[in-house]
Amino acid sequence: MGILFMTKKLSMNKGTAGALLCAAGGMCWGLSGSMGQYLFTRQGMDSRWLVPLRLGLAGVILFIYCLVRYGRKVAGPLSNRADLLRLIVYGLLGVSTCQFAYFLCIQLSSAAMGTILQDLSPVFILMVTCIREHRKPLIKEVIAILLAFAGVLLLATHGSIENLLISMPAIIAGVVSAVCVMIYNCSDRLISKYPVALLQAYSFIAGGIVYSLIFRSWTIHYVPNAAGIFGIVFVVIVGNVLAFTLYIRGVSYIGPDRGILYGFLEPVTAAVITVTVFHAKATVFDLVGFALIFIMLLLISRRDEPVDSNCF
Repeated sequence: MGILFMTKKLSMNKGTAGALLCAAGGMCWGLSGSMGQYLFTRQGMDSRWLVPLRLGLAGVILFIYCLVRYGRKVAGPLSNRADLLRLIVYGLLGVSTCQFAYFLCIQLSSAAMGTILQDLSPVFILMVTCIREHRKPLIKEVIAILLAFAGVLLLATHGSIENLLISMPAIIAGVVSAVCVMIYNCSDRLISKYPVALLQAYSFIAGGIVYSLIFRSWTIHYVPNAAGIFGIVFVVIVGNVLAFTLYIRGVSYIGPDRGILYGFLEPVTAAVITVTVFHAKATVFDLVGFALIFIMLLLISRRDEPVDSNCF
């Protein structure tokens, strides 16, 4: 678990460290998303069963770690009324609801559409950032978002318009997940005050409890086989514990408007896994999608100053 906090010992500047952490978090989500689709399509899991379990297990793991590392300080976010309210917004409306909405979108459509719709989040983040900073969007920011979204669109659809066919419930779930991404990205006041792992622990535990009660997960009779158990462990460790902790730490260094764009390595990772592991054929559209995302990364990497965008 020490890898989650290695940035405290890094000699590199915060801009570089933040970019690497956000990119690493995005790659973890790409791996987790591919595994999630496998669990839904091959293992027959229900998102109403998997998401509460995933959140709860990840929360317990992180809380035990924080209890050992920080002792009584783990009660910090609960002792301040304003911080507790921010934690509820961050944890339940942001992190936990994002998890459910994203996996619901995948279950109702595909991992490709879940990724495309969730990747509308930079638009919402840029809107909030501009409102907070009382400014108009920079041309470079708009170009970066357009490049990133176009790249994701090509990677997810392989250039086929038919792959955009999707039901209205899936669209709603995908857009909700994008808004939730904006919420937890723009919670800098909490992130700068408390350890990221502690915030994630409370968020995951609360989300696991709330969604278990809402969906009555214990009434969904499902017994995973060995492959299913491995998949659950994988999405808990890689998709929750590692992905969120690495990514949110990176956002605390470089701001949400840049962090979310480095997170676009998520669909790139998922596409690479699809080709290398599942032996899908790469198309010209995939290669163009890769190129657009990497051009976007080069564009935003030219700015090194951290951004202070305290949204909540």
